[in-house]
Parts: sequence; structure tokens; C-alpha cells
Amino acid sequence: MNNQNFLSGFRVLDLSQYIPGPFATRMLSDLGADVIKVEPPRGDPMRNFMLSDNAMPSALYRHLNRGKRIVRLDLKSDQGKAELSRLIKQADVLLESFRPGVMDRLGFDRNRLELLNPQLIHCALSGFGQNGPYRDHAGHDLTYCAASGALSATGTVNQPVMMFPPLADHAGAMQAVNTIQAALLGRVKTNKGAFIDISLFDSAMAWQYLGLSEAEEKSGIQREQLLLNGGAACYNIYETADGHFFALAPLEAKFWQAFCEAVDRSVWISRHLENMPQTALIAELRELFLSQPLEHWQQLLDGVDCCFEIIPTLDQIKQHPQIEARGLLNDWEPNYPAWINGAPCKNLTQMVKLNEGVSVDWLPLNAE
Repeated sequence: MNNQNFLSGFRVLDLSQYIPGPFATRMLSDLGADVIKVEPPRGDPMRNFMLSDNAMPSALYRHLNRGKRIVRLDLKSDQGKAELSRLIKQADVLLESFRPGVMDRLGFDRNRLELLNPQLIHCALSGFGQNGPYRDHAGHDLTYCAASGALSATGTVNQPVMMFPPLADHAGAMQAVNTIQAALLGRVKTNKGAFIDISLFDSAMAWQYLGLSEAEEKSGIQREQLLLNGGAACYNIYETADGHFFALAPLEAKFWQAFCEAVDRSVWISRHLENMPQTALIAELRELFLSQPLEHWQQLLDGVDCCFEIIPTLDQIKQHPQIEARGLLNDWEPNYPAWINGAPCKNLTQMVKLNEGVSVDWLPLNAE
């Protein structure tokens, strides 16, 4: 089997837009699924969103939809509904990101979908899910992260800081991919489809177990208070004399000891597990690192087993030796992040024809 054709033979209909749904179906495409993206007559708004390279469609759209086949249908018209019905009958998976109730209004409620294709895996990917008092709330990644409590533990003591890349969007996409593949495995046993309700809010909430485990004992603001969010000297970000930054993460005692000895501060070894937040110890490390430029600390710590990494800017990432060795970038586009059977996955670029009568606007990798 080709190293990335695990999902070969499965057809996915993608009715989603923006980031979460297209990112999920792009991962399925990267693993060999035949993904048909159904867009409205004007196309996915991501086509002209953040045109950083002045190319049309945008680089983000090209990345999120590589390897897919694109068809534009007016789902409010009889012809569009008929064409979608035909595609649904031939599909294994339908992923849509409409607000709750939109599929029903279009004439594709659960009963209709089951009549069209009893084996269909239908994944509804929405902001707050298909039920509950927030089901109709508008939102974006920032507000899903806010509502889930993620921002209460992210940022400085004085202010929350928004996450980048968007956490809820990508957590929701990953949750959708995992559950879709589980449903496909389950279908082998039952010969039946499934309805999957994935919420971006739920997905962000599921990642808050670290903060929730502390919530009963530490009420109130958690920012810069915990071991893994800035409350510890041994897991923090520091600035150098010339304005550069690096991450230091000697969480284990052996790494912390190696670090302390390397910087000639053996007196710090016993302070490794001081009570959080370690405000005084963090201040001492900050003062030390501000005394010399980055090159000094890089030469001193690069060979020390203490979890030290400089923080490159994104334009410097391409030259990172580990990224080159693992084949993680194709030009400026990230490849699928896995090696399978001893080789990295490559971006899919081959076109497969749709059935006759479907207008295809296919985007190969790096299309202009």
C-alpha cells in the first residue's frame, strides 16, 4: 500500500468553509480519500481571505483544499439539490459546517440523508453543537476559546492573550477526523452510517483538563500561575540582551541540574520545585539572561541536555535543520505531519475525474 493511501476508495463530500471543516477534509485527502468540495456559486470566502501573496485564490485556500476537487452548486435551486443528492448517494462521508438547522431547511434533514444513503457518515461541525442554549450563537475561534475557559489560563497575569494558530478551529478539525475514521471502522461491523455532532467549543473545552485539574484548589485567575503556563522558572520564555527570545523547559530534575550547572548557578538546583508561581526565581533567571546576547546563551546551552531552543521567526523556519530533515515543508506549505512506512507523506497533486455532468474547478498544489 502506498504510504498515504490508507483512505483510498473512500469518498468524502465537503460542504464546509473557512478553516475547521476544510482542514479536516484536507487531512483525509492527504491520507488518500477522494474529497469533493461543494461550494456555493460564489465559492468559499477563503478564496480571497488574507491574500498575503497577492495570488488568487489565497495561499490559505490553496493549502486547506489541496488535493480536493471543487464543484460549485446552488443548494437553494432544484438542480443543485438534485446534484447534491446524487453525490450523497455515492459518498462515504459528508462533512458540513452549517449552523444547526440549515441542512433541514435545504431539504437534507437526517431522515432524507438516511433514505439517500443508509451507510453515510454525516459529520456536522459547528461552533457550539446541535443542541444546548448556545446552539445558535455566532462565534469564531477567539470566542470559542473564551467560552471554554482556555483564555483564563493563557497570557500574562494582567491580561489574557489570544492563541495563534486558532486553537478551537484546529482542535475541532482533529476531533472530526478522529471520529469520522472511527465511524468508518464501526461501519465495517454494523454496515450502518452514523451522525456525528462535533463542536469547536466542545473540542477546545476538552483540552482544558490541565487547568480544570487545578481549578478546585486554585480559584480565580490561573495565568502565569501553573507549572505549564508561565508559573515555573523551569518552563518559561526568556529574553536576551539583544532582544531575542528562547524557550527553556528543563522540567525533569536531571535537565534542571544540567542547566543550573551550565550557567554556574548550582544554588538554584534545590529550588526546582518551589511553590507556584515561582515569581522570585523567574526574576533571577530573567536578570541572568538579559545580561548576555542570544549567541552567548546558544553557545553555552546548545550542547547541554536541558531542553533549550531559540524561538525563530516564521520566515526563518524554512532553514531549520529538523524541518529540512523531516521534509515538513513544500516551499512554504506544511506537508502532512507524519512519516508512514519510513517515508514522509507528500502533498497529493493527482486529479481524478468526477462523474459526467459535474463542473470541476480543481486546484492542484501551489495553483496560481
